Amino acid sequence: MSGKLGHVETPFSNLKYIGPLSRFSKKVIPIKYDILVLLSGPEPQRTFLETRLFKELINFNGSVLLVKGLVENEIKKEVTNGITVYNYLTSSLLEEAINESALVISRSGYTTIMDLVKLEKQAFFIPTPGQFEQEYLAERLQENGLVPYCKQDDFSLEKLQVAKNFKGLSELNYELNYNKLFSLFHAK
Repeated sequence: MSGKLGHVETPFSNLKYIGPLSRFSKKVIPIKYDILVLLSGPEPQRTFLETRLFKELINFNGSVLLVKGLVENEIKKEVTNGITVYNYLTSSLLEEAINESALVISRSGYTTIMDLVKLEKQAFFIPTPGQFEQEYLAERLQENGLVPYCKQDDFSLEKLQVAKNFKGLSELNYELNYNKLFSLFHAK
């Protein structure tokens, strides 16, 4: 998944890859939302993306859950123009929301990618402008036919149509071999 961000040109002989790490678990539950929007990142880019997505998604004919990523004293829910909006969700609520969503629109940060791999989700990425690692990861996943992306200023509802032509992150299921991993610690 990480390409040159996680794979050195001349690997060490004792280098072991452990696969994606996530606090979440895949649950087979009914899909409740057609689209889940996970907002995150530094201001003002987070707000710019929220405004852009909201403007586009009010024209979407389906169920949308938007999580702003604004942690406050309490979770607040509102429904605006048919879009369910939360300021934030706890880990367990977020895990449930992702599991019950068909498509996730989010930034292409590495932690988010690993979570979506673990939950085997379809996604559409919008990298944070100026975050070159997110841009690289989004480009790489699109080139590999897994997840489409676009730049923040280029997003439109029509761009989501291409997501069905991509494999999604379910094809990356990775089984961790603990014997191989912990062989690093065996005495010689």
